[in-house]
Amino acid sequence: MADTAISRPIARPLAIRRVVERSAATLILVGVGAWLLINLIHAPAQFFSVAADGLNIGLLYALIALGYTLVYGIIDLINFAHGDLFMLGTLFSAFLLTTVFDQTSSGPVGWLLFLVTLVAAMAFCAAINVLIELIAYRRLRMAPKLAQLVAAVGMSFVLQFIGLKWNGSTPKQWPNVLPDGAFELGGVRITYSVLVVVAATVPLLLLMRWIVGNTRQGRAMRATAQDKDAARLMGINVNRTIAFTFALGGALAGAAGLMYQQVVGTTAYNLGYQMGLIAFTAAVLGGIGNITGAVLGGVLIGLIQAFNDGLPFGLGQQWSQSVVFTILILLMVFKPEGLLGRPTAEKV
Repeated sequence: MADTAISRPIARPLAIRRVVERSAATLILVGVGAWLLINLIHAPAQFFSVAADGLNIGLLYALIALGYTLVYGIIDLINFAHGDLFMLGTLFSAFLLTTVFDQTSSGPVGWLLFLVTLVAAMAFCAAINVLIELIAYRRLRMAPKLAQLVAAVGMSFVLQFIGLKWNGSTPKQWPNVLPDGAFELGGVRITYSVLVVVAATVPLLLLMRWIVGNTRQGRAMRATAQDKDAARLMGINVNRTIAFTFALGGALAGAAGLMYQQVVGTTAYNLGYQMGLIAFTAAVLGGIGNITGAVLGGVLIGLIQAFNDGLPFGLGQQWSQSVVFTILILLMVFKPEGLLGRPTAEKV
């Protein structure tokens, strides 16, 4: 009887809190939906054109976010150097395609060398990421989480310094080999670069999903993420599996680097800070450690930014990042594990 009497006063505030949280979340969703609907009715062609641009940048965020979520999922490490790895991918792609291959305009040869550069950039960033794991992270795997975090931040500064020496202190503009111009479909303007990014990115995402979900190495990754000691006892080479995970995340960062360099045309030594922070936000938004969630989070952030910047009734580009992080904070309040994440208990 005493236990029941005590539990009732506790349960009531919890129930009231849940009702308040759900009501607030519903009001926010209704407000966002109404805003999108007003913009859609006011300028439907502009709405879908902006959505296409948002999908373009959102897929790039997804490629970078997958590197964060793969590494976190397998060793519980937030690899803050991953954004700067993406930055090196942009520099390598620009140098190889423009300086080595001497491609400064669009054409069949340039398109073929674009594919060659894609493979080379993925291999380049994968190799660097594996080297980072071997030098900086492997020896700290059993160390406190703070030591790993400091190592990741330090490695970020190292890569940023390399980018500074390679690119210089000011942004550089590079030519692109992707087709210029756009076409209209039902009044909706779609650039050719958007089609190229979608055509190159979606197969990479599906391939990565297949590797993780259907291959022997993917099963080893999932087993290692669940319990490293048990995986080792079952004959799995844990070090090789973790290195493969870093290689996979690095390859996706290299692909994103080439796409960004070709679509935006600009490289900068500090590019990894902004893009990496947004991509990490995408991973958290979708549910850190969840592959599908990382893709969903990247696409959603890309669309949110595009809608805010390009719609008639948006707040404007100067408020773009504020809008993104406000939405992230609200989501963390109502759903801390992310959109597709699962609630987990802290291990003690």
